[in-house]
Amino acid sequence: MDKLVKYEVFVLRMVLALGVLMSACGGSSTTSETQPAETRPASTGPLAVMEWSGYELPEFWAKFAEQHPDVKVDYSFFGEDAEALTKVQSGFQTDIIHPCNSWTNQYVENDLILPIDTSRLSNWKDLNPVLINTGQVNGQQYLVPWEWGYESILVRTDKVSEIPDSWADLWDPQYAGHVTMFDSGETAWITTALALGFDPYNTTPEQQEAIQQKLIELKPNLLNYWTDFTEVIQMMASGDIWIAANAWPDAYLELKNQGIPVEYIEPKEGRLGYVCGFVITKESPNVDLAYDYIDATLDPQAMAFLSNEYGYGASNTKALPLTDPETIDLMMLDDSDVISRTFFYQPLTNEQRQLFTETWSQVKAAP
Repeated sequence: MDKLVKYEVFVLRMVLALGVLMSACGGSSTTSETQPAETRPASTGPLAVMEWSGYELPEFWAKFAEQHPDVKVDYSFFGEDAEALTKVQSGFQTDIIHPCNSWTNQYVENDLILPIDTSRLSNWKDLNPVLINTGQVNGQQYLVPWEWGYESILVRTDKVSEIPDSWADLWDPQYAGHVTMFDSGETAWITTALALGFDPYNTTPEQQEAIQQKLIELKPNLLNYWTDFTEVIQMMASGDIWIAANAWPDAYLELKNQGIPVEYIEPKEGRLGYVCGFVITKESPNVDLAYDYIDATLDPQAMAFLSNEYGYGASNTKALPLTDPETIDLMMLDDSDVISRTFFYQPLTNEQRQLFTETWSQVKAAP
């Protein structure tokens, strides 16, 4: 069976597996802004985009640049979802944000973003329906899915005598001083809960205390907390870090391209999985430009560039024929059971968000 056929089988299983996971989000929906497009004044920009570092590359929005050669795109950056939400809640002005699906309902509950009028996106019809569902809240589409990927453990195989096979191995003293973890309360909580055998989203007070204590116990093994995937690349290439927790596929792909001996493992508890995409803020003065920008990022060529450059899965199914076979292997797209073995982030409640954030603050402040 060739990789394209295997991928089609994978997508079918993905629809079944993730469809169950995200069924609480409701059915598909198409909405429109209160003011018809033809009555709104033309947007002149600049267009403000709040992004993860590395996603500002011109290849991702080339069609927009062709369509609007005189419009400037201004980027601001964030290191994790909690930071982005806090900035917008505090009054930071932007037109587009690139959050992950577990945070979409937080933006909706705080009345920060617009429903998406999917009829204004020419590439919408080609998006994976499973990924579309992850961007819905109460039956309405608020997030336009762009990429999906993994978080897992990245290992310098020439620096360790034993390669970890579990999230719990992050605490192994043989790695003392050579571990880095993503600086995210949500990620740290989920990772530690899985290592302890807990359901991360349904914990008792006793389990919550155990998670916090376990994270404090990890500190002797840590060299630092990372906030940007380029940090992981630099620290692993230098040999300072042997184990990178919650690493993304882009770091793995870049290190392999540099010839660094690394392995991107699949922990026995499962890799973590996420779906991220674009939302339009309610205060945006450039809604028309925002739709054009998002549609440009969904172009098959742009999406294939994402997969080939960073090793992520594309939301546009037409990007597959343009995707490097190495990326298909990296993402395990020819493994029809990979989705069922992946622990996908789930939508957060306000209570969970507060718990994760407060716990992380206390862990980082602990000696």
